[in-house]
Amino acid sequence: MYRRVIPGQNKLDIPFGVELRTDNRWVQYAAIMPWEKIDKLYQANFEELRGQVAKPSRLAFGALFIQWRLGITDEESVDQIRENPSMQFFCGFDSYTTVKPFDSSLMVHFRKRITAEMMKEITEEAFAAEARKAIESEDDSDDGSGDKPGSNDKGGSGEHDDGKNKGTMLLDATCHPADIKYPTDTGLLNHARELTEQIIDELHEQLKRPGYEKPRTYREVARNDFLAFTKRRKPSQQHIRSAIRKQLQYVRRNLDTIDGQIVQGAVLNGIKEDLQKKLVTIRTLYTQQKRMYDERTHKVEDRIVSIAQSWLRPIVRGKANAAVEFGAKVATVRIGGFSFMIHMDYENFPEAQYLRRSAEEYRRIFGFYPKTIIGDRIYGNRDNRDYCKSKGIRLSGPGLGRKRAGVKETEKEQIYRDSCKRNAIEGDYGTEKRKYRMDRIKAKLDDTTLTAISIGNFVKNAESLRKKRAIEAEKRESLRQMSLYRKRAASTT
Repeated sequence: MYRRVIPGQNKLDIPFGVELRTDNRWVQYAAIMPWEKIDKLYQANFEELRGQVAKPSRLAFGALFIQWRLGITDEESVDQIRENPSMQFFCGFDSYTTVKPFDSSLMVHFRKRITAEMMKEITEEAFAAEARKAIESEDDSDDGSGDKPGSNDKGGSGEHDDGKNKGTMLLDATCHPADIKYPTDTGLLNHARELTEQIIDELHEQLKRPGYEKPRTYREVARNDFLAFTKRRKPSQQHIRSAIRKQLQYVRRNLDTIDGQIVQGAVLNGIKEDLQKKLVTIRTLYTQQKRMYDERTHKVEDRIVSIAQSWLRPIVRGKANAAVEFGAKVATVRIGGFSFMIHMDYENFPEAQYLRRSAEEYRRIFGFYPKTIIGDRIYGNRDNRDYCKSKGIRLSGPGLGRKRAGVKETEKEQIYRDSCKRNAIEGDYGTEKRKYRMDRIKAKLDDTTLTAISIGNFVKNAESLRKKRAIEAEKRESLRQMSLYRKRAASTT
């Protein structure tokens, strides 16, 4: 059950006559948030008219925002809200209280209720207007030096630009790795073996009766085999295959034992639900590992890299520090200084296919297509070039075909300017991963992981907007003080 609370609260009663300053960062954050939109979307989670009343949307969203802004745990988030009047104002409290606002376990439910789809709408509501202002400002100040007609005549040049297209859209994709141990074949099989032994122990408790003997698992021998392998500093391919073969045999034996226990009357519903889900994953993992072992390959479709988070897939990035990452891949656009997420998936999708969707989203939000789309060379396929040319959009990158010397030199200059502009979206990714800890997502569920990534992106945008407005306020105050000084100087003379 949900009882709607007016989200426009803008005052907090604090003892001893203390008042919050307007330059307090949490007061400034509160002015940025689209509380009405958040409350409207949050209400959709509650259809029942009976039962315990849920926490207000502003408290739920505010708690998640505070957690990501400060990089703290669920328990620490609750303590911070209880102890900090500024955060209580941000979360919609009417008066300061030292009572615990909610149990920390509710943070999981908040992440489930505020989905990635909801965050997309909230982000658009909060920052689209500011992004449009930046687009209009860019269009007014653009002297045409960066978008010369014919500078990329094979990729959607300005020759079709009738003045309706505005602004620049930056495109890129990145991976936000999950907080998992680096997966190896032997490590995954050893973990699967340990879990199946735990399942065998729990099923044995159901079958324990006179005359029934507990099945042998050889767990000590299997453990010693695994430790002996891990102690090798540089194992050869022969040692690796031998270790995988042994672990496959142990896992296969344990799975057969579990099937035998079920035949004898054990019930899987009698064990923990988490173990039931992991058993299904282990069966798939064994099939994949056995296939790769037999075929002497390291590739298999929908490869499992974590038993606890079976939805994760290896994302081949080819970066210098991490050739492969394990997490959600995100396609992002940067418009007017703000990041908007276009698509998130655990599969390694080709990001070039989302150029058209990004341009259409741009048009849906702002009412016109972008004048320029800047991305790396992977976006410059023929389909994207034809699409951009039909919409009067200049697509960055070298055009197709042989060019004259003069055109070639002009194109090089344009590519260099575009690469300089493209650094902004790379900087956004660096800020997200370094400052807002999105380089290791610690959420443990598939849906809450996407929510965490969306909130992290929202927090980065909110901080950018807060700083922008703070700088503008300082400039206005400086101009006001200067005006007063001039008036006083004039009056004295």
